[in-house]
Amino acid sequence: MDPGDTHVYPVVWHDDHLVLIDQRQLPERYNVVTIRRCDDVVRSLRSGIVQGGSALGLTAAYGLYLGATEIHTDDPTAFWERLEAIGDQFKQTRPDKAHLQWAVDRMLAVAHHSKDAIELVRGQLLAQAQAMQAEDFSLCHAIGDRGLGVLPESPPQLTLLTHCNHGALATSGYGTSLGIMRSLWKAGRLERVYAAETRPTFQGSRLTAWECVQEGIPVTVIPDSVAAHCMQQGLIHGVLAGADRIAANGDTMSKIGTYSLALVAQAHHIPFVVAAPVSTIDFAIASGAQMAISERPPEEIYRLGDRITSPNGADFYNPASDITPASLITAIVTEAGTYAPHQLERVSQS
Repeated sequence: MDPGDTHVYPVVWHDDHLVLIDQRQLPERYNVVTIRRCDDVVRSLRSGIVQGGSALGLTAAYGLYLGATEIHTDDPTAFWERLEAIGDQFKQTRPDKAHLQWAVDRMLAVAHHSKDAIELVRGQLLAQAQAMQAEDFSLCHAIGDRGLGVLPESPPQLTLLTHCNHGALATSGYGTSLGIMRSLWKAGRLERVYAAETRPTFQGSRLTAWECVQEGIPVTVIPDSVAAHCMQQGLIHGVLAGADRIAANGDTMSKIGTYSLALVAQAHHIPFVVAAPVSTIDFAIASGAQMAISERPPEEIYRLGDRITSPNGADFYNPASDITPASLITAIVTEAGTYAPHQLERVSQS
């Protein structure tokens, strides 16, 4: 990894332990959490210490290595069964994140297919997690560079809107949709990022804006409800979104509010681009109709700090994600190439 690209690395393996940026505390405080036990990895995945599909997947990958060091048996079958149970536990922390599921399966495949002694398998698991981290950094750069050709050539400097956080904090240190913006910034083609605050937990205003400020990229935070107005006023040249899961037909699950932006972008003839690694595409799912949307705690809606913002007796609906139909997506940018949503079968054939 080249530290000159970004100094935001949310997941770092150091000697014998994992170091995570505690994303819950940004932007007020920059704190890191040191993790040496498998159970603490589970808690970090559930609590929001680490967020974003790729970062979650990398954390789980290192967590499986830590779990492997805590399994004390010489029986390969017992070792494998215990490791598989740990992997299932990781998957259940965030079943909506396709990259997390993929990362766990890739790690388990190393142990399942190895014929070596258990101690050697542990070493292979660590090597695999480190290889996945390097791969993620490389593929995010590829996504960023491929995205340069998707957006309008005019004006020469673009103002782009993004939602939630799909940047360095959500990956190994560069980003997918925000990775495209980083590549545009380095190429002199980005004037400003508009970061939608992303209620109810404000990943846009807390995390995306924080990343931009760290690197000197001009950023304007807007309430989610202002996005349509900004497009109407001609302030936005393109919308960049990330993805938690992409169906075979191109329907895309992402942070709640992404679908709304896609509708408004289409109404204003503004390109709506999804950026995600190939591992996010789930070819076993035909369409978004087969994707399950989880709900988050209602207190995220009715509590703002110490203040209660809704009356007793009200009901609450707090879905974590929504589905953007493929018909609203201009292009899907992956490390393997850029595709119209109906062309994703080319990815599976490559």
